[in-house]
Amino acid sequence: MLIDGNAYIGHWPFRRRKYGTCEALLGRMNEFGVELSVISALEGVFYKNPQTTNRELYEQLQAQRKFRERLIPFAVINPIYGGWKDDIEVCTTRFRMKGIRLYPKYHGYRIDHPHCIETVKIARDKGLPVAFSLRMVDSRPSSWLDIREEWALKDVLPIIRAVPDAKYLILNLAGSLKLSGEETELLRGADLVMDTSGRSLTELGRLIKVFGPDKFVFGTHSPILDYCTGLLRIESLHPEEAGEEVKEGLYSENISRFCNLKT
Repeated sequence: MLIDGNAYIGHWPFRRRKYGTCEALLGRMNEFGVELSVISALEGVFYKNPQTTNRELYEQLQAQRKFRERLIPFAVINPIYGGWKDDIEVCTTRFRMKGIRLYPKYHGYRIDHPHCIETVKIARDKGLPVAFSLRMVDSRPSSWLDIREEWALKDVLPIIRAVPDAKYLILNLAGSLKLSGEETELLRGADLVMDTSGRSLTELGRLIKVFGPDKFVFGTHSPILDYCTGLLRIESLHPEEAGEEVKEGLYSENISRFCNLKT
């Protein structure tokens, strides 16, 4: 079984993307044998008040039972916009969303901003993971209106140090993975997983040895990236890098356990 830990519903403002609707994503999932996808509202990355997109996503999922059964929603929260605490409460109780996604670069705050730290603590207390994307799009061909600065893996360390007992989903690792010994141990000891969509995961076998096999999950970053690369990174692992048990963890078991999904 496959579970995609990193996908979106919606549209990107600077370039046309396919498969941005619930129906289109389900078609893609069926084509590749993906049972469940963790999703959020793509437009929420750009809205100053992303709660409107959370509500729209909730309404889309209510339209058909198959959407609710196979698409796992995360709320996009802007912790420097008024009412953000109420937004979290509505999304996690009424909308029954299973996690939170934060975009410091796009919403204009530091990852160690007090409200960001408080958001992560609220998610921790609710037993929910918090997702950070290190890159949304490739900066080289991106629009001049888009954010061109990308994160390295070490850029998420301040929030992990501030709230070490939270759950973190680190997505689209596209920048440098260079860490000191202390930084590596911090990530190894944290309750976090990283998805396979990012371009820096070309040496997944080596990274599994460094961080452990339970630290990685299948992810596509759909509809921005192609649907195959994240899967091929797992499929191409040699037996000495990952046996069948490890691969099953990467395909679905790690993210299912991490997000407490019913499969």
